[in-house]
Amino acid sequence: MLELATFVARATRLVECATASRQMIATAESCTGGLITGVLTAVPGSSEVLERGFVTYSDAAKVEMLGVDVTTLDRFGAVSAETAAEMARGALARSRADIAVSVTGIAGPGGGSAVKPIGLVHFGLARRPNGIVTVERRFGDLGRDGVRMASLDQALALLEEALGLA
Repeated sequence: MLELATFVARATRLVECATASRQMIATAESCTGGLITGVLTAVPGSSEVLERGFVTYSDAAKVEMLGVDVTTLDRFGAVSAETAAEMARGALARSRADIAVSVTGIAGPGGGSAVKPIGLVHFGLARRPNGIVTVERRFGDLGRDGVRMASLDQALALLEEALGLA
């Protein structure tokens, strides 16, 4: 498992790059429960680039705070590419950020199924004016902390790619 210092070092590079390019970041987190925002705010000066973070653990929060369509949740579920995309778009629409990353998944130990097993996580990355990418990862049953840390790693990788660091 990656160490916190490794994540903070990566977040430092992200904050420096976003500051230099004058880009703001928003996060929309479900299974990570604020870890992405937390590692970004561990960096001095992050207030210059972290516009806001949404922790939308429940379906109701996804709808109310990010504008995820109830039909999307009913049809595809909270853990889906469609929901991750709507979460990222909603974070952009409800902030002044230029880039938004979202994450929704099943960290375990319960909640998995044959179709959506523990370790399934969907990510979204939205950019102004209209760019959106989604990524699906099947980390496997790494344990709750393992899935959350692997999700943090992937979310930072998406931000690094968006900022030209990868």
